[in-house]
Amino acid sequence: MSIESVDVIVTSPGRNFVTLKVTTSDGVVGWGDATLNGRELSVASYLSDHLASMLIGRDEDRIEDTWQYLYRGAYWRRGPVTMAAIAAVDMALWDIKAKKAGMPLYQLLGGASRDGVRVYAHASGTDFAALSNAITGYRELGFTAVRVQTGVPGLGQIYGVSAAGPGVRYDYEPAKRSGDRPAEETWDTRQYLNHMPGVFAKIREEFGTDLRLLHDGHHRMSPIEAARFAKDVEPYDLFWLEDATPGEDQTALRLIRQHSTTPLAIGEVFNTVYDYQTLITERLIDYVRSAVTHTGGITAMKKLLDFAAIYGIRSGIHGPTDISPVGMAAALHLDLAIHNFGIQEYMPHNEQTLEVFQTSFTFDKGFLHPGDQPGLGVELDEEAAGAFEYTKAYLPVNRLLDGTVHDW
Repeated sequence: MSIESVDVIVTSPGRNFVTLKVTTSDGVVGWGDATLNGRELSVASYLSDHLASMLIGRDEDRIEDTWQYLYRGAYWRRGPVTMAAIAAVDMALWDIKAKKAGMPLYQLLGGASRDGVRVYAHASGTDFAALSNAITGYRELGFTAVRVQTGVPGLGQIYGVSAAGPGVRYDYEPAKRSGDRPAEETWDTRQYLNHMPGVFAKIREEFGTDLRLLHDGHHRMSPIEAARFAKDVEPYDLFWLEDATPGEDQTALRLIRQHSTTPLAIGEVFNTVYDYQTLITERLIDYVRSAVTHTGGITAMKKLLDFAAIYGIRSGIHGPTDISPVGMAAALHLDLAIHNFGIQEYMPHNEQTLEVFQTSFTFDKGFLHPGDQPGLGVELDEEAAGAFEYTKAYLPVNRLLDGTVHDW
């Protein structure tokens, strides 16, 4: 048996997704997620114009060999486009292998290490009343952990805060369908640093200590600013502080560690294990935040998380709605199987997306399970996908109050 056809499907049921379909000579179909938010067509082209023809005729069972062939054989290695394309192929091949074995993928990864996967929701509000309302709603739905983002007085729309008003919001999507240019937002770190600790104090006063609180700094602080912030929020027992400072300089995390015991998570914009090498070996982080979709797939993520486990570092796989249900399912199978699981990000997809992607994973009392269908447990309805044409959308650009371009 061998790979007979490779197809790239771009669909936009509320937001853009790139999905790879790999079909074997005996008719088994595997699905992979290649979505790269705001740069989707780059990966679609990489797959259709370069990788598809290279895969035809290859043995679908040789997953490790195929991964190395695509990674080392390209010469120009790494980067989000390359690694998302490799990830899609890798997911599809694991999907095929598990379907042929007649079992859910997590069984091929060593079986379940837990009964369910704890997930966190995204609670946000333009002010504290709206934020409190969102947290209350998520607790009523059964969530035991929430990521908290809120508006900052004096600033307009900022990252992580739904612009749709108060209440429980599942559909926050920062990629704006704004024509040929991204939207621009305004930021001031000083105002943020002075405002946020008080927000966490109010949350703890209202909701107590049992609720797990997470927060995303979204790369916006310098190392010394991040060190101050991490120290300031220590009394409020954050589950983690995510992306406190840009991750390109791995040594910057040393400064934060010197000043605070607040747990740190980083890596959603990383693409390979090499981005983590210093962070892991020096124990500068507590959670690995990469997405299976952006880090070379199941093969690469399993190796990365096994490496992290040696140093007592746990998983926190990226999982908002810019990861398709296929990529989310891949994350859940890994979450269930690995020993050093931490927590899983979860933003339920909208109804249109779930018309295109039929899923088997289930939510119950703050935990997800990938289901027990053979393979990844997700199938794409190509006819339904065809009804949603690609629509250009960009993530925003960020500027300081004086107009300087800043990290978004």
